[in-house]
Amino acid sequence: MKNERKALVLAGGGVTGVGWEIGMLAGLADLGVNLGDADLVLGTSAGSVVGAQLTSGVPIEELYAEQLKEASGEIPARIRTGALLRFVLAGLLPGGDQRARIRLGRLALAAKTVPEAERIAVIEQRLPVRVWPERELLITAVEAESGELRVFDRESGVGLVEAVAASCAVPTVWPPVTIEGRRYMDGGMRSVANADLAQGHGRVVVLAPMPATLRRSGRISEQLATLGKHLHSAVISPDADARAAMGRNALDPAFRAAAAVAGRAQARALRDAVAVAWGTPPA
Repeated sequence: MKNERKALVLAGGGVTGVGWEIGMLAGLADLGVNLGDADLVLGTSAGSVVGAQLTSGVPIEELYAEQLKEASGEIPARIRTGALLRFVLAGLLPGGDQRARIRLGRLALAAKTVPEAERIAVIEQRLPVRVWPERELLITAVEAESGELRVFDRESGVGLVEAVAASCAVPTVWPPVTIEGRRYMDGGMRSVANADLAQGHGRVVVLAPMPATLRRSGRISEQLATLGKHLHSAVISPDADARAAMGRNALDPAFRAAAAVAGRAQARALRDAVAVAWGTPPA
């Protein structure tokens, strides 16, 4: 018996990644492929923002229009070269995946960043609603001290804003978020997409603005392979035009609108591949 349950996996990719994902979702909806009807929405980092927006009940066209507005209230940021080198080294040193996350967590906890409350306020203004949806939305984060994955949902007893802020807490750039006395950092420190959490779904589409990963276990292809041999899936990433529109700094809100426009335009070339994975009739 075919498994027709659908999972939309929204990966990390900075503020420009949010724009590109929203643009892609709007463009596909224009073409009759509604990824918003997923049984499960799984968000990591930037994808957690998009997931919370998509399941809010606000129409995708309104969400897209918001991406085109001036990004007032966002805090421009950049990962400095020294921090980036330490970041890469922490992920590549010998040891298991969890050990690597612990090293990244130490960097996150030691970094001087904006105050936690200031960062949470930025996340709050990105979300059209502040309560969990009735639909299944999963948001990933990593506990900074232990390196353990935490998956938040509406039953977790954690506020939606705090869960999204934790998932978006890029080490050395943004402060880890305090939840129930523990400090949490970006869910992308386990995997850019955490697609293996879509267990039990036979149709999976992954939107991945930045698909590269330091460790094999975090590769989207490796994770999708754990979901079963009868899986229908598609992994969508920015093309050359979209990458140019998104700029070189994924954390720069000045490129958010261009990223959204590029994502919407790119959807035309990907419509059929996504439709096949999603079980939507061809055009």
